[in-house]
Amino acid sequence: MDYARNSWYMSNGDDDPADASEGADAADDGGEAGESTETAAPTLPEDPTEESLTEYLDEIADRLDAAETEADLDDVEALLDDAETGIEEADLPEPDEDDEDADDPRSDLEDRVAELRDGVEDARGPYGEDVVEAIEAAVGTVEDTEWTEDGRDDVAAAVASFVDAAAETVDAGPDGDEIGDLVAALDAVAEAVADADLDADDDADDIAALLEATDGLEADLDEAEEWDDLETHEQLRAQGYYDVLGHYKDYPVEWAALKEHEAQGNVDMILLALDSLGSEFMERHCLEAFERMGKRGKTEASVEEILGRAEKRDRPAIRILGKMAAAEATDTLVEYVEEDSNPQLQKAVFKALGEIGATEAVQPLANRLDPDGDTEDLVRPHAARALGLIGDTRAVKPLADALEAHPSDDVRAAAGWALRQIGTREALEAAAEYADEHSFIVSTEGEKARDALDEEPEPAATA
Repeated sequence: MDYARNSWYMSNGDDDPADASEGADAADDGGEAGESTETAAPTLPEDPTEESLTEYLDEIADRLDAAETEADLDDVEALLDDAETGIEEADLPEPDEDDEDADDPRSDLEDRVAELRDGVEDARGPYGEDVVEAIEAAVGTVEDTEWTEDGRDDVAAAVASFVDAAAETVDAGPDGDEIGDLVAALDAVAEAVADADLDADDDADDIAALLEATDGLEADLDEAEEWDDLETHEQLRAQGYYDVLGHYKDYPVEWAALKEHEAQGNVDMILLALDSLGSEFMERHCLEAFERMGKRGKTEASVEEILGRAEKRDRPAIRILGKMAAAEATDTLVEYVEEDSNPQLQKAVFKALGEIGATEAVQPLANRLDPDGDTEDLVRPHAARALGLIGDTRAVKPLADALEAHPSDDVRAAAGWALRQIGTREALEAAAEYADEHSFIVSTEGEKARDALDEEPEPAATA
């Protein structure tokens, strides 16, 4: 079974392997009878043994070393296909299953074939596609990296240099210094390389030159300055964080700058500090700044940042959302209303919902007033006060019921206060009924409600 003979000569266009062999013999006699002096292809023995297969693979390895074109490598691939078939059909000794160190000729030969196939792949190319792939990788780097001002200039210079080098082989891209222009320039070169349909053999020099240019581009981009290369204080300085400082007494300077940004309402700079400065000290002060700023600190970016923390049940963040009156947080906070196992979280949530004026929370908060529920008595007054801050008249009845029958005077007093905040006649009348209550804190709210009713103007007389 002369696998290699047939595949080799068919790939070279010879009709008769025997005629080719005669030509080779004539060449050995002086080259007068044959027109080709190429070395004949290795021939797989008809009854291959471990030794003959090893010799055959050695000859293929020599042929791989001598390969100069893609066609030569194709021929080596064909010979390896024949070798693989020969190994499969060869009668080779099997290893002793009980001996882990026993030789396995078949496995060794198969490993050798795999190694030679890897050698073929390593020897192929480079191709035009390799250039396009390298350019696309550079495009990703240019687009996805946050460059400093100096780094952007370096990137522009790197791309311009690459386009000039590539222009010797393909059409250059457009000019420009902005990131979009630079990406367009690289895309144009990549498209031109793809359209050129460069051949790995005929255009090997052009491909090598383009790959050398892409290597240079990659190296230049690696050296260009990006934000991640800077120390934190350098990043802050570059983004103007310290520009607000004049003479200051507080230390560290980041804290001094933070106070000034809070005073000026520079939300973006406070967010920058919160994101950049990793210390617990500065994190705490950034959050406290937002809490003090309240609605002044509310922007889309700040709400997104603080809400992300609140979604992890962070109580300071929940307090801040309340101070911001961030209605965007309502859905998240309402989910926490029923967490009776975490009363400290509930207190923060109830107050925040009240400050937001979240009408969606009226029923869940009213349910917390039920004396038979699982909510702690220390938490129920906060639920009542939250209902008062929301001011929805749907809360009048559950608050009036709590004021009438709840066993805790603290809850009853909070319900009276909440009814006064709602301020409708119905709410005030419900609270005023307890102006003479034996509990001082309850009667105080009742008296204030009664006074509010007394101060209401008399209805106009009708004729």
